[in-house]
Amino acid sequence: MATSAYQQAAPARQWFSHVIGAGLKAGLVGGLVFGVMMAMMGMLPMIAMMIGSSSAVWGFAIHLGISVYIGAVYALVARSLPARTAPHLAAGVLNGVVWWVLGALIAMPLALGMPEMVLAVGQPQVMSLIGHLVFGLVTALVFSRLYRSS
Repeated sequence: MATSAYQQAAPARQWFSHVIGAGLKAGLVGGLVFGVMMAMMGMLPMIAMMIGSSSAVWGFAIHLGISVYIGAVYALVARSLPARTAPHLAAGVLNGVVWWVLGALIAMPLALGMPEMVLAVGQPQVMSLIGHLVFGLVTALVFSRLYRSS
């Protein structure tokens, strides 16, 4: 009996869902760790300000949504890394720095109507960098474990 194109595409869909699923989970774990750090620093209301709220709960929800998205994007890039932990951790650091620049230094000031703060680096931005590095490292480590475990 001949197999249909749909049946032939099943392994590719399973592989893709495995990669993306591992990335979503890794981004969620990284986001939870970073989110707790942000909560301790009182930063979640500022995240909520992007949608016109000051609620820490909304800030946390937005932060986690962004985190799972970034985890999925990371997965598409990191799936081709060697199975060793070190390349994933290096990629995690790079991922954290990239999203710190794109998010904290560019998107966030623009979303809050503060274009003069784009690419400005002071103590709050340095604290944000530390959080983004932790996010990148945790996301990379979790992705590496989940993706390579099956």
